[in-house]
Amino acid sequence: MTNSPMTILFMPESAYGPTNQCIGLGDVLLRQGHRVVFAAEASWKGKLEALGFEEDLVDLAPPTETAEDEAGEQDAGKFWKDFIRDTASEFRKPTVDQLETFMKPTWQALIEGSHYCEPQLKTILDRVRPDVIVEDNVIAFPALLTAGVPYLRIVSCNPLEIPGQDLPPAYSGLPVGDRSEWASFRAEYDRTHRRIWEAFNTWVVEQGAPPLPELEFVHTSVHANLYVFPEEADYTSSRPLGSTWHRLNSSVRQTDQVYELPAEVRDRPAGSALIYLSLGSLGSSDVDLMRRLVDVLGRTPHRYVVSMGPQHSEYELAANMVGAEFLPQTTLIPQVDVVITHGGNNTTTKSLHFGKPMILLPLFWDQYDNAQRMHELGFGVRLATYEFTEKDMGSALATVLDPELRQRLTRIGERVRARDGLHRGADIIESVAREHVASASAHAGTPGIPSA
Repeated sequence: MTNSPMTILFMPESAYGPTNQCIGLGDVLLRQGHRVVFAAEASWKGKLEALGFEEDLVDLAPPTETAEDEAGEQDAGKFWKDFIRDTASEFRKPTVDQLETFMKPTWQALIEGSHYCEPQLKTILDRVRPDVIVEDNVIAFPALLTAGVPYLRIVSCNPLEIPGQDLPPAYSGLPVGDRSEWASFRAEYDRTHRRIWEAFNTWVVEQGAPPLPELEFVHTSVHANLYVFPEEADYTSSRPLGSTWHRLNSSVRQTDQVYELPAEVRDRPAGSALIYLSLGSLGSSDVDLMRRLVDVLGRTPHRYVVSMGPQHSEYELAANMVGAEFLPQTTLIPQVDVVITHGGNNTTTKSLHFGKPMILLPLFWDQYDNAQRMHELGFGVRLATYEFTEKDMGSALATVLDPELRQRLTRIGERVRARDGLHRGADIIESVAREHVASASAHAGTPGIPSA
């Protein structure tokens, strides 16, 4: 088997969580001497190249007139502001009511993106000629499965993405211990999504890719699937993983700059906790929600570091807070006592990786499921994002700051970190690529067996 450098192509979803997940794995592979190429969405231009990767980017929709800053770069903040403006009202609905008015249109937009970029992807794959393709996305791109090289899937969204009859339905936020609403949610998902899934599946097969699993929008790999969620928080007894699945437990990138705590929050009174508040780029763009959190938390005795997001100029922090538009949370989270989060999988698994209890304020997609899972395991407290009272928040803070809970999470974090999921994932990707190259080399020139 050759030890020559491999070419690895990553295609992450155009969101910070999946992209940062691929950045972490790609950085390890880059340091091991491999060529790492990102077929990311075009708004990531320059951001991945600055980390040492090659960029061969795709458009998921026709180019539109986009606000630019003084340097001529796209104003990423405008996208998030517009998204929140158009969809924030949906997040106040029960999850079952979001299926028709939020989830279905979101899936449809993702499907349209897959259609649009299929010719671009084929051209990129011909140009890059990867030895292995790694996708971290919730939607299928047929070109990734018809390129003649191994395709790997990363699940960095939510463990319920891998369904099971004894598990709550994905995107529902329903508890494990109460099945009373499972069937009705599944029936409504089928009603609202069956037609668009059938049309998408037909198109995927027409492009030469295998059929999609029933009512799922992305393929499982026959080679290897990387699963990020920690064992301690998973549904292992109800839905064991198959032989192609590899649990990473966590996968925390090593590319973030060091975060130095400002004196205002570092030097705090005895008994005052240090808390990290981050609702992600989308959640933090809901200015009214951020203002309310600042108001409520500003009256507590604790100190806060706030990831303020793209609308940071439109609200002010309280006196017991510091913050910035974006923060390097992989170097910040280890320094805090508690994390207040929207429940995105990236922040949730990082908090478990570093052993931090959470208060969870879910907004959409997998966040409800992550929030519910942390709540029912006692790793955190799920609150009603738009209806919580000051008393609710005070009670949640008292719960997550309990010394016994914090010690329990500290021990979990130590076990998770010891498994070194980041390097395990990189090793699996490298191994699949090497096996493919060795097999192609062995078959080269053999009658009836074409070279890869």
